[in-house]
Amino acid sequence: MARLDISGIQIAITLLVFTHIKSSTEASTHTNNTFKRCIAHERSALLAFRAGLSDPANRLSSWGEGDNCCKWKGVQCSNTTGHVVKLDLQGPDYYNCVKQVLGGNISSSLVALQHLQYLDLSCNRFSMVKIPEFLGSLHELRYLDLSMSSLVGRIPPQLGNLSNLRYMNLDSIFGDTHSTDITWLSRLSSLEHLDMSWVNLSTITNWVSVVNMLPSLVSLDLSFCDLSTCPDSLSDSNLTSLESLSISANRFHKHIAPNWFWYLTSLKQLDVSFNHLHGPFPYELGNMTSMVRLDLSGNDLVGMIPSNLKNLCSLEELFLSNNINGSIAEFFKRLPSCSWNKLKTLVVHFSNLTGNLPAKLETFRNLAWLDLGDNKLTGSMPLWLTNLRELDLSSNNLDGDLHEGHLSGLVNLDSVSLSDNSIAIRVNSTWVPPFNLTVLELRSCILGPKFPTWLRWQTNMYSLDISNTSISDMVPDWFWTMASSVYYLNMRRNQISGFLSPQMELMRASAMDLSSNQFSGPIPKLPINITELDLSRNNLYGPLPMDFRAPRLATLFLYNNSISGTVPSSFCKLQLLYFLDISSNNLTGSLPDCLGYEYTTNMTSLHIRTLSLRNNHLSGEFPLFLRNCQELIFLDLSDNQFLGTLPSWIGDKLPSLTFLRLRHNMFCGHIPVELANLINLQYLDFAYNNFSGVIPKSIVNWKRMTLTATGDNDHDYEDPLASGMLIDSIEMMDYNDSFTVVTKGQEQLYTGEIIYMVNLDLSCNNLTGEIPEEICTLVALNNLNLSWNALSGEIPRKVGDLAQVESLDLSHNELSGEIPTSLSALTYLSHLNLSYNNLSGKIPSGNQLQVLDGQASIYVGNPGLCGPPLTKKCPETNLVPAAPEDHKDGSDNVFLFLGMSSGFVIGLWTVFCILLFKTKWRIACFTFYDTLYDWVYVQAVVGLASLTRKMDTKS
Repeated sequence: MARLDISGIQIAITLLVFTHIKSSTEASTHTNNTFKRCIAHERSALLAFRAGLSDPANRLSSWGEGDNCCKWKGVQCSNTTGHVVKLDLQGPDYYNCVKQVLGGNISSSLVALQHLQYLDLSCNRFSMVKIPEFLGSLHELRYLDLSMSSLVGRIPPQLGNLSNLRYMNLDSIFGDTHSTDITWLSRLSSLEHLDMSWVNLSTITNWVSVVNMLPSLVSLDLSFCDLSTCPDSLSDSNLTSLESLSISANRFHKHIAPNWFWYLTSLKQLDVSFNHLHGPFPYELGNMTSMVRLDLSGNDLVGMIPSNLKNLCSLEELFLSNNINGSIAEFFKRLPSCSWNKLKTLVVHFSNLTGNLPAKLETFRNLAWLDLGDNKLTGSMPLWLTNLRELDLSSNNLDGDLHEGHLSGLVNLDSVSLSDNSIAIRVNSTWVPPFNLTVLELRSCILGPKFPTWLRWQTNMYSLDISNTSISDMVPDWFWTMASSVYYLNMRRNQISGFLSPQMELMRASAMDLSSNQFSGPIPKLPINITELDLSRNNLYGPLPMDFRAPRLATLFLYNNSISGTVPSSFCKLQLLYFLDISSNNLTGSLPDCLGYEYTTNMTSLHIRTLSLRNNHLSGEFPLFLRNCQELIFLDLSDNQFLGTLPSWIGDKLPSLTFLRLRHNMFCGHIPVELANLINLQYLDFAYNNFSGVIPKSIVNWKRMTLTATGDNDHDYEDPLASGMLIDSIEMMDYNDSFTVVTKGQEQLYTGEIIYMVNLDLSCNNLTGEIPEEICTLVALNNLNLSWNALSGEIPRKVGDLAQVESLDLSHNELSGEIPTSLSALTYLSHLNLSYNNLSGKIPSGNQLQVLDGQASIYVGNPGLCGPPLTKKCPETNLVPAAPEDHKDGSDNVFLFLGMSSGFVIGLWTVFCILLFKTKWRIACFTFYDTLYDWVYVQAVVGLASLTRKMDTKS
């Protein structure tokens, strides 16, 4: 029996080993089969999903090749079951997220992938596509990433069914998603990582209590969610595992402490930046002993950091940009000494720190990123550190020299910003720097007068700013080779000379500002990726390129050069161009009409918003290509030789037009009534042309001229003079072209501030008829000039309604009648000219009219005017004065008449009221009158009879 039992055990063991070997063999066979074939219905589901996608980059070209979907790009199957368990279609990298590689729709065929554990569709372009509700049916999902994919709409609460989910990222920075109820999150009890940044949660007030029901949560990001509530405390906290919390850029508007997050002592990363938190730096900071990364920047915190910050011995990254308002020396003393050797990042930007930089910082030997920009630091640069990768000391009051000793030890240096200081870079021309920078910003430092030769060794530059650095040298040939990798190049406001190199065509540059230098020669072929280019205020000559070869060009400044020739028709191909200024050159001929490109390139519109061609020698009729510029805001064709009548389509084809300058041309004919359709018109200058006819009464439609100063006179359109090219919040290309505006009797130069001016200038034309009363409704006008025309009739009586007008010129017309007294109500008026008309009568006085300069010249040429400030007196009225006694008698008679009249009226009404309300008195009165009547009647009859008898007796 014992032997049998042992044999039975041996047999059992043998069977188990055989079974294991068989299972292993079958599994190995099945595994091998998965590389040949995937599950058919899942393959069909993937193909249906791909059919709904757009794939301009052809990233999914492998899909559909062969039967094995497990070999397709982004697809991963289980080695044991063959089911699709992973679908990774993330965009290649962060920068390509913006390019949004995949698009189209997210097909519900994905529901067939019931074993899917990992789904990543991030960094794509699913524009106007909502997050699918069916994703809540993929119950095996552990990982879900839909971030930066341009999804829109409500976050579906069905996602709460994904009880196995560990990681969820719904970052909506490139989309527009929202949620009004996030209680479904509480069902995701296994969730460890949650990112809902940029999701609109503005109506959610219980968000803290909801996330408190996620005990496994390690990382939470709710930045840019428009949250407005933040409780002071959290009872029975379940967030004992939470290590990373980011709730930046919300709108809490409360005191920095108390707040619920100060009690999460397990936190290693805390970001509460830009939340409108206020008060002193909280003492609770000292309790966060596990803190590795702390960001409190961009709030309204005041005062020096607390002394108990010394307890943060694990600190590696610190962002404190607030109103510290203290000395830099005291600030460094309060940093935790136990973490000096660990600190890698220190950002204290825009914090009102004062004093000199410490002479030594050896204790911070591992510091890689130091940002003390936009403070009030003074003194010279100390000799510092060896491990820095990024250094920002821009916008301080630093001075002194920076030489090789400061820089030779910085072998890891990658980014330097010393802009807007008075630092002089003094290094030997043969010095070879030990670093290879990607970012160098030295704006307004002193580099010159020679071109800095040490730049030639910086072969990996991404952003270079050496503007306003006192360089007065010829640009060397090697510079264009070195700069071939630069994306953002700023060299403006120097005296750099030489030709623009043909190598510019090979540069990777996206934005270049070479303005205000002494570059000469023709414009070479442009970099193919260029979007913003400023070559203004140089000595460039020759024609414009026949082909710009820059299809992405959006901003082009060429003003104030000596460029000649005509505008080439290739200009019509720049369909992304929105800002063009080639004013103050020597261009001739007419502009291309772009008609040919409408048919060959399917061009239906150009995106130009600002176009300045002024001060050239251009001719021809009003440019026909402008019909396709429906986004045009600013148009300046002044100081050219354009002629003909204005087309009526201006009012329909240019609906956004706000600034229109046509002065000093040869336009003729009537002012089109269709201009009334330009309701956004704010600035109109037709001076020095040959316009005739009357001023249209429909000018009342120009709403931007009718908005009152106390009303909604805000410029809600995009600034047409802003290039939009920002580098580190500094406008790389500040548009400083100047415009001549005739106002207050003289030419004045305006630059960007012209966008705030409300102007109507129709002077020096052949306009006739009366000034329409409707012009007085344009109450926002700052400047009104109708001089040197043939206008007749009277000045409108309501001219005083133009409450904002500063300059009013109606001189050299045929106006007649009196000057309206309402002129004295114009309190902002500083210049008035009514000279050389046919005005008559007394000049009104009072208020602003008494303090205007050159008062007599205002009214000269009007022989019918009289009174101050003219010497001509107004005639007196010819009446014979009465003697004093006549005045006395007359006054006595008047008072006698008034007394008798008032007495009669009062007595009559007294009697009448008595008779009306007193019955006895009324009866007595009427009885008396009857008796008196009878007595008078009897006396009259008796007297008449007596008289008759006497006459008979005499006869």
